Amino acid sequence: MSKTLVIVESPAKAKSISKFLGNRYTVKASMGHLRDLPKSQLGVDLDHDFEPKYIAIRGRGDLIKDLRSAAKGADKIFLASDPDREGEAIAWHLSFLLGLTQGEKNRIEFHEITKSAIQAAIKHPRELDMDRVDAQQARRVLDRLVGYQLSPLLWRKIKKGLSAGRVQSVAVRLIEDREEQIRSFVSEEYWSLTANLESKGGRFGAKLLKKADKKISISSKAEMEIILDDIKGKEFNVSDVRAKEKKKQPAPPFTTSSLQQEAHRKLSFSPKRTMMLAQQLYEGLDLGKEGTIGLITYMRTDSVKVAEIAQTEAKEWILAHYGNDYYPSEPRQFTNKGRSQEAHEAIRPTLPLRSPESVKGILSRDQLRLYRLIWERFIASQMSAAIMDTLTVDIMAGDNLFRANTSTIRFPGFLAVYEEGKDEEDVSDDEQSSLTFSVLPGEPLKLIQLQEKQHFTEPPPRYTEASLVRKLEEEGIGRPSTYAPTIETIQTRGYVVKEEKQLIPTELGDIVISLLKEHFPGIVNLEFTANLEDKLDLIEEGRVSWKSVVQEYYLPFSETLALAEERIGKVKIEDQVSEELCENCGRNMVIKMGRYGKFLACPGFPECRNTKPFLEQVGANCPKCDKPLVLRRSKKGRKFFGCSAYPECDFVSWEMPAPEPCPECQQMMVIKTSKRQKKYVCTNPECRFTKIIEEE
Repeated sequence: MSKTLVIVESPAKAKSISKFLGNRYTVKASMGHLRDLPKSQLGVDLDHDFEPKYIAIRGRGDLIKDLRSAAKGADKIFLASDPDREGEAIAWHLSFLLGLTQGEKNRIEFHEITKSAIQAAIKHPRELDMDRVDAQQARRVLDRLVGYQLSPLLWRKIKKGLSAGRVQSVAVRLIEDREEQIRSFVSEEYWSLTANLESKGGRFGAKLLKKADKKISISSKAEMEIILDDIKGKEFNVSDVRAKEKKKQPAPPFTTSSLQQEAHRKLSFSPKRTMMLAQQLYEGLDLGKEGTIGLITYMRTDSVKVAEIAQTEAKEWILAHYGNDYYPSEPRQFTNKGRSQEAHEAIRPTLPLRSPESVKGILSRDQLRLYRLIWERFIASQMSAAIMDTLTVDIMAGDNLFRANTSTIRFPGFLAVYEEGKDEEDVSDDEQSSLTFSVLPGEPLKLIQLQEKQHFTEPPPRYTEASLVRKLEEEGIGRPSTYAPTIETIQTRGYVVKEEKQLIPTELGDIVISLLKEHFPGIVNLEFTANLEDKLDLIEEGRVSWKSVVQEYYLPFSETLALAEERIGKVKIEDQVSEELCENCGRNMVIKMGRYGKFLACPGFPECRNTKPFLEQVGANCPKCDKPLVLRRSKKGRKFFGCSAYPECDFVSWEMPAPEPCPECQQMMVIKTSKRQKKYVCTNPECRFTKIIEEE
């Protein structure tokens, strides 16, 4: 009996796939890459056209030996790594290590781990796509050249342990630029005026919009007084009523980027966590009687294409649960942007008929939450548009135009299943009018009250992980698979910290980006970096040579590197001196930034190596022992609050404690904030006393 060896990337995927194939197949996992550039040296021959020097990765020797042994006993070998550039490169390295014949059709590709997809892939093997391999090689070589030549410069000029990369440097620059906008922002005063009116049908509010056909801008109390004097005694009459029907279309199914953004908005998942859970859903989970099966299609994609069979199954579910009105006249198709990989699909459930409720109790809580998000987004993308009734009423008081806008849902369509979330900067401050009834043109209105309100313009919001992913995608920086590791890296390196979901540059991040902007403008230039991504796409399409792209990028970089070595002096980062005294030598300890946040160190290093945690008091006392509470960080960098008397007292809280106890039960209250208010909430589940502190 002939034997076929199938090599995938992960053990979980191997387990899932082996259940779809018979006894003639052996499925093994490569555990990702088996060959790479050496860690101990540059690994790129600059004198011979950037030829990379690949070696077997240390610690993978036994695995390579096991795969070679399995390959010797097989009549046929299929390389089934992921269907992207990285996966193609892994297959190419495997082909070299196993001594496979070049040009042989031993590469198989699938975008979902289901029996039909695996069997179809086995029937249609292809040759390795060397253009795709070369695109990955170009990225890998460029990243190595930048990382291994620029990072040591930062070590010499700033401090050891720093790193710089093409995508991560641009990401930090975006965060730094936004912080600079916030620092330099000058708030401006402005006022709004709402007329509370009464008609035959009831009361409603309308906002002042224009005066004498010109848009009005009120910037002070004095200007508001002039407006109020002008309106005093004027009659309010309806001048125009416009009723319209508006259709709201559903969002396309998820790409990698949109999934990371929406999971952050709706589930508060970091991009890293989203991709980890999505990987589990893709590779396959044990569903009991159904066996182990992949629940979603491949999760690294920038395509919004959908397979016809998935559309058919979605139609079946929609018609069965909502009826004909909720399905459009034709199946929906969405158009890919730019150079999206046409062979890929959007992220969708492998079986749209498998609802989240059917796998409840089988998946973990977070797996289920992410699966529900993916399933609802896909089902909604195939449904009818929502129909909104909009009503605009213009009211004149002399030559002052007031307007009331309102909209109601006449037919929910896809909104019955799902509505896309929004980032903070996309949320409009425009208030819906309280108008819920019809008024007629020419109808006189009774003025109940003129309501004036002072406002101040606000700076742009700091990036969250979701909005940073969106910005990187909009600018064409990196690719879907790079966003999560990039955001994790810039936090791990201490360039950026996350506080209350916002990304804030550290002093170290400021210094590094300032240096790169001055001496390596190409590294942190958005357009330059995006153009390189386009060049990598051209390599994958077979239109340019990968080595010519590397040369085009590297030659000006190497010249800039040589100049920077001469021009940049040693950058000294002054440590902040604390009031804490070193127990060993009596010096005032200084505050330093480590991988897990701030810590105290003796300035007498290396003679004195004393260090201790940096305890930043938060203005509240421990409810257990009444000692001051301090800010701490977990190993993953997440902020929490703990007792300063630890380990004697083990009290911790993920939420910021309020400075005062609950007036009802005397237990601890925590501070909860939203876009519009801050409040103290009692932690006693039997009390839950709430006190609103401020309201915008």
